[in-house]
Amino acid sequence: MGWFGAACPVRPREQRWVEASMRTFRRELGPGPLGRPVVLPTPEFFPDSRTGTDADIDTFFRRVCRYAEVDPSAITVETFGGNEEAELARATGLTYESRSAAGDYRRAGGRPVIGVDRAAVDHPARLVATIAHELAHHRLHERGLGEDRADHEPLADLLTVYLGLGVFTANAAFEYRTDLRRRSAHRLGYLTEPMFGYGLACFAWLREETEPDWARSVDANPRSALKRGLRYLAGNAPAGEFPAP
Repeated sequence: MGWFGAACPVRPREQRWVEASMRTFRRELGPGPLGRPVVLPTPEFFPDSRTGTDADIDTFFRRVCRYAEVDPSAITVETFGGNEEAELARATGLTYESRSAAGDYRRAGGRPVIGVDRAAVDHPARLVATIAHELAHHRLHERGLGEDRADHEPLADLLTVYLGLGVFTANAAFEYRTDLRRRSAHRLGYLTEPMFGYGLACFAWLREETEPDWARSVDANPRSALKRGLRYLAGNAPAGEFPAP
């Protein structure tokens, strides 16, 4: 690559991890997700009316299950908030648990259980991102991937990208809130915005998309990394593949 060639938007170690993980997803889950529409925050994908209650969690859960190719009847959904969050960790028969900022995935008595923070009801995009992340844990478990790996949380994040739900999880990577005392940034998930952006670039590249229309729905920071990642791949890899390891 020449002096003025596009650089990869993430560090070499992160680049290798993203590319290797995407190869694993394609091998273990097949190429099906690469040929499906990318899920966007539009009525086309989420046509249901909102109620502003816990009922929305079940509605969104069933929609996201459809896009993630998960049978919703195979998973128990619970809501939590306040002190109830602590109860999730003390559930009888707990055999595995993963907890993110707004959700929880565990298996209790042999059955998968997803917990969702009630506060997400007021933020539909965040709700979708939370459910997508927890369902990604379920998909990884189905394939025997991730649970014994130190990177199982970022792996679940990246799998949401491969499943076509990465617009939501990338946009939720950082969420800014303002209260009466301070402004703070809260992480939702485990990948950084540049890593999400490069993950989306790799996803687009595997789909042989060089200028994906859906990129307009990605927030500015991860979208910048997405565009840089596509320019880098265009100069360093054949269509539909990654640079040689």
